[in-house]
Amino acid sequence: MTDLVITRIFDAPRELVYRAFTDPDQLAAWFGPVGWSVPRDSVDIDLRVGGHQRFTMVNDADPDMRSPQNATFVEVIENELLVGEENVAHIPEFGADVLRLRIEFHDEEGGRTRLVLTQSPFPEAMAGDAREGWGSSFQKLDKILAG
Repeated sequence: MTDLVITRIFDAPRELVYRAFTDPDQLAAWFGPVGWSVPRDSVDIDLRVGGHQRFTMVNDADPDMRSPQNATFVEVIENELLVGEENVAHIPEFGADVLRLRIEFHDEEGGRTRLVLTQSPFPEAMAGDAREGWGSSFQKLDKILAG
């Protein structure tokens, strides 16, 4: 098991990047690697400690392939930090009961944002695909933030 850590600079202010993760319309517009989408009607966000973030990623080529996400927020600091936990006990490949996702939002020069994402514990065999998936998603987010 490992911690998957991804650091990424976005050419947008921290508040806008944070909103892209917490606003249902925006999340549906960018989340998921290329080839997957998130139907807006599947997104439900209750942004508070003890609240949740639920949505379903759907494969564009085969809509029967779905990946539901259901996380509970354990830390929320507006425009600074989101921490969620998801029960993954039903997915044997994870080898853990809970997957934690921590997303930090930091100011950078020029009105940009440094995002630090940590997912753990993460199976090393799956880390490469997950890193690639986040990178692909972030390319879609770049386009949303530029618009």
